[in-house]
Amino acid sequence: MGWRGVGLGALALLASGTMAASAPVPGSNPLFHDRFTADPAPLVVGDRLYLYVGHDEAQRDEMFNMKEWLVYSTTDMRHWTAHGPIMNVKDFKWAKQDAWASQAIRKNGRYWFYAAVEHDSTHPGKAIAVAVADKPTGPFVDAKGSALITNEMTPKGTHSWEDIDPTVLTDDDGTTWIAWGNRQCYIAKLKPNMIELDGPITEITPPHFEEGPWLHKRGKLYYLTYASLDRSRHRDEKVSYATAPTIRGPWTYRGELTRSGKYSFTIHPGIVEFKKHWYLFLHNATLAIGDLNGAIGRRAVTVEYLRYNPDGTMRPVVQTVAGVTAPAPK
Repeated sequence: MGWRGVGLGALALLASGTMAASAPVPGSNPLFHDRFTADPAPLVVGDRLYLYVGHDEAQRDEMFNMKEWLVYSTTDMRHWTAHGPIMNVKDFKWAKQDAWASQAIRKNGRYWFYAAVEHDSTHPGKAIAVAVADKPTGPFVDAKGSALITNEMTPKGTHSWEDIDPTVLTDDDGTTWIAWGNRQCYIAKLKPNMIELDGPITEITPPHFEEGPWLHKRGKLYYLTYASLDRSRHRDEKVSYATAPTIRGPWTYRGELTRSGKYSFTIHPGIVEFKKHWYLFLHNATLAIGDLNGAIGRRAVTVEYLRYNPDGTMRPVVQTVAGVTAPAPK
């Protein structure tokens, strides 16, 4: 072989190595590279974690263009299976657009899916929908035929999009609660049928609450984690949280959990324990697909390890590219 052959071979190896080095490590952030995803909502079923996300389809200068919800699943937090769309906003006949943030929960052997949508002109403003399926991957169908929560049900709110971003939690006594909101945070109990409220709506707005609440429980503490925004000081949302001894409160503000997602005005926490580790799911806007860069309507889901202090408070989280491909905390 002459020197030309050696040179070409070396160049080929170098090019191959460069390409391999630039390929994302499975499980690193952002998690999915084939489409833009946002508002992650994890659900553990057996030895598999399912992640429900909104699908950002905004083009050029669009802010949001979200028509459907997707679900992915994993058994190792590194390799993910895409199960495709589970619902389109048009599946709620009374809704006209906006497949915004959602969460699914398992109860009574079925899967209940709560999501924020834009109601048609009969009840103007954002609303909370509920769907149901026999499997975590669907197909999901409208469980009620009408909205669970409409803008008219929270008349003290300041704007028409306050009824968004539902989060659901089943307490130890089997009662399921739903919280939601933008600028104001609300909570209410659900009836056992999962499609009606059981009692009054209560406001529990913590400091700097903007949107994206997430309820979870660890030990004896209840946690309300949310997208926060101090409008006098910051431009982009961060994540803060509060804790309480009961789901009814009183809620104690605990401060900031993590800073803004890179390049993203919005952020949305989702928290879960899976195979003896706790995880915090978020989104940023670092992904580029073709000639579309990340933007307010083109976000990408991420995940980080979540750790707790002995007193139950959560340790601040630094967002990274490595994510859970880094060594697990001990």
